[in-house]
Amino acid sequence: MNFILFNPDEWRGESVGCNGHPLAPTPHLDELAAQGVRFEQCHVQHPVCTPSRCSFMTGWYPHVRGHRTLWHCLRPDEPNLLRSLKQNGYEVRWFGKNDLLSPGSFASSVTSAESRGGGMFGPNPYAPGDPAFHSFLYEPYAGPVERHGDYANVQAAVDFLQSGPTRPFCLYLPLSFPHCPYSAPPPWHDLVDPAALPPLRPVGADKPDFHDLIRRTRRLDELPDEHFRRLQAVYLGMIGFTDMLLGRLLAALEETGLDRDTAVLVFSDHGDWAGDYGLVEKWPSALDDCLTRVPFVIRAPGGAAGHVVREPVELFDMMATVLELAEVRAQHTHFARSLVPQLQGAAGDPTRAVFAEGGYARHEPHCFEGRSDDNAALWANPEHIYYPKGKLQQDHPESVCRATMVRTQRHKLVYRTDGMCELYDLEQDPRELRNRHGDPAYAEVQSALERRLLAWLTETSDVTPWEPDPRGLPPREGGSV
Repeated sequence: MNFILFNPDEWRGESVGCNGHPLAPTPHLDELAAQGVRFEQCHVQHPVCTPSRCSFMTGWYPHVRGHRTLWHCLRPDEPNLLRSLKQNGYEVRWFGKNDLLSPGSFASSVTSAESRGGGMFGPNPYAPGDPAFHSFLYEPYAGPVERHGDYANVQAAVDFLQSGPTRPFCLYLPLSFPHCPYSAPPPWHDLVDPAALPPLRPVGADKPDFHDLIRRTRRLDELPDEHFRRLQAVYLGMIGFTDMLLGRLLAALEETGLDRDTAVLVFSDHGDWAGDYGLVEKWPSALDDCLTRVPFVIRAPGGAAGHVVREPVELFDMMATVLELAEVRAQHTHFARSLVPQLQGAAGDPTRAVFAEGGYARHEPHCFEGRSDDNAALWANPEHIYYPKGKLQQDHPESVCRATMVRTQRHKLVYRTDGMCELYDLEQDPRELRNRHGDPAYAEVQSALERRLLAWLTETSDVTPWEPDPRGLPPREGGSV
């Protein structure tokens, strides 16, 4: 069986037609779901790119080996799904960005890797003193669509499929859209009418303090609701462009006949606020559903068609699922579950909880974005789009404190070391607007989730290597012991 891992960046799970969004322009993903299996409640293990990717390629939670930052990718001594496939005879082709592997890990993990194309975003239309300058809402991309980075990388994958590959292959497509800035080529930039959008999640008094800090630091609190509606409409347009690229890829699979023995997996690394709560982008210690829930669809040869798994799953289950489909045994301890039974039509586990984490500790200044010894010129420039983010983390390190989340079908608990904890009844409050943490009426629920969180941390605190070290003394120089 061949594999295509279609991995857009920052695509939240609710912004998909088949997941219920009335305006999401996703006909190709919706059709793929009708032909395969859709996981309605798939949650990532971290709300930031690199930590999430390290998790879904290993089956490890970020804390297991310290993959909690943008700066710590998978190293040569660590496992990953692509390496497992390559070592078992697969041709592994990579087209797109890298937020996953350290430089020394490519040779053993990938047959070839490249990123094609040029720009992807239009210019920022706002002057530096404008409150909207740091809102990420940009003008449309005006270059040739063939030079758009995501288009060029998907075209490279199409060219590979049309070349007639003779070995089992895995195509990994880590795309950039719909990651902000919010900007898309025409006509996608203006595809969705902001006035027709459902109501955005409002600014709430029950949310953590960093929500307000972000709004004030980026001057988002000075912008009208119409700005955020426009921003989210463009975000949906970026998703529509990404869906078009998926359609090109699926058409090439069908035209070459490779669809008969190729599993297609579509998923993202995390979501985006996209104007909800008066916020943009994401945050390392934020664990709202619009950041942790992502699309996840698998169409596998011989699998069920139109099956929906409504029970929660974790994105890193992707790793265990691909290995089982490829008949490759993992060579490391991991915590992912294979979803192959669900691909055959089985229900999920209604008792399962999903877990995520984020943030940094005060004794880890080398982890914070905006630190002086990494991209110093970038972070020191007040006109750079990420300047407020780095400055806020440096000035208020408690705003990115360590955080962990446990989420069941009914409730979500977020524990933070600064005391800004959250508890939501998702059945009564799916938009997460009323924080029940410390509410006597939810004391039993809170206590049960805290015990579950403690058990999870204890069970997953580390992993023991499979290869033992000899315990005998080393031989003496010039002779044996």
